[in-house]
Amino acid sequence: MKKIIQSLSTAAVASQLFIAKAFALNDPPTLPGVIEGDTDIKVTVVNLLVKVLDYVTLIGVVFVVVAGIRLIVSGGDEGEKDKAKKTIIYVVIGIIVILFARVIVSFVANQLFASV
Repeated sequence: MKKIIQSLSTAAVASQLFIAKAFALNDPPTLPGVIEGDTDIKVTVVNLLVKVLDYVTLIGVVFVVVAGIRLIVSGGDEGEKDKAKKTIIYVVIGIIVILFARVIVSFVANQLFASV
């Protein structure tokens, strides 16, 4: 169990390096020739996807907190402790997948906007 948690935490830290670089590249996307107040469908879709991924990540963090509370309050019951640990592991994996999805969205958006 310790090895799994250690591997997940290492993966989470490594993914933060990629995410930081992607966010540094992804200032609010602006297309050449688009007036400041004008909205483009590509920009709207990218902004919507990023917001959805932000909220899903927030929900994942809430699930980790709830599972941590369940782990603390389990009172020594092995079954409840195992359920809480599995929940934490699955949610952390989910958050890592969400973070990679956000990097992919940022990368694809940058490629689309660069081609215009």
